[in-house]
Amino acid sequence: MMIERSQTTAFDYDLHGGTDLTRIQWHFFDRSRLPVAVQTWELPPGGAEGMHAHPHEDPLEELYLVVDGSAVMRVDGQTFEMGPGDAVLAPVGSEHDVRNPGETTLKLVVVWGRPAPADWSHYGTAKAARRAVDRREG
Repeated sequence: MMIERSQTTAFDYDLHGGTDLTRIQWHFFDRSRLPVAVQTWELPPGGAEGMHAHPHEDPLEELYLVVDGSAVMRVDGQTFEMGPGDAVLAPVGSEHDVRNPGETTLKLVVVWGRPAPADWSHYGTAKAARRAVDRREG
């Protein structure tokens, strides 16, 4: 099957001692050959993942992208208020947590895996991204 419908393989899970169960769908579990996990998370109002870190012995980096709702993300003592389209990166070893301060369900795409070098430089979108980053930093 090349399409995976929303909620078809979703399950409720207690993340890192968070405040409520999180609804998770692990997209194309056991079928994708990508070296990362791609998941959709839904946190209820007031729900939180739970503060945690992935140690260097089991290095995981996580990217959190808000799809719908609002989030507050803490990473190594910094707090970020997030809305749809905002993303935060939690590097290996960082203490981090995401919570839903809103009155509606928070929907996130979470991508995680072991960091490794990757060369995207020959792709047009990578070249455009480099120019966008350089403009922002310049």
